[in-house]
Amino acid sequence: MKGAKLRVARPTDRLEDIVRFYRDGLGFEVIASFDGHDGFDGRMLGHPQAPWHLEFTHHRGHTAGRAPTQDNLLVFYLPDRAEWEAAVARMRAHGHSPVPSYNPYWDRQGLTFEDPDGYRIVLQSMAWVK
Repeated sequence: MKGAKLRVARPTDRLEDIVRFYRDGLGFEVIASFDGHDGFDGRMLGHPQAPWHLEFTHHRGHTAGRAPTQDNLLVFYLPDRAEWEAAVARMRAHGHSPVPSYNPYWDRQGLTFEDPDGYRIVLQSMAWVK
């Protein structure tokens, strides 16, 4: 699958709140969007040059609900300490406080934040290691 691109998609009942969390808090960009596509509205967020992005959809008249567990995570490895500190500061500046991680491993070198749907992201202050 060399050269593949990754889209992680999930539904939400709070599309605009989710956009603010990932756009303003994490500094992602809205790279595409749609409204009224067979009853769905959607926003894709990420970085234009990255080989991945997140898609959030809202199906009008349907309820998506909250995250099934506190261990549903997206982990972002930020090995540059200044970049990690800036990411944490940006989250805090937008009103997002860290939460204790369900798995204490993530609290050792990172901070966990919960999005408006209860899904969690970890800002990990280290390089990803195989």
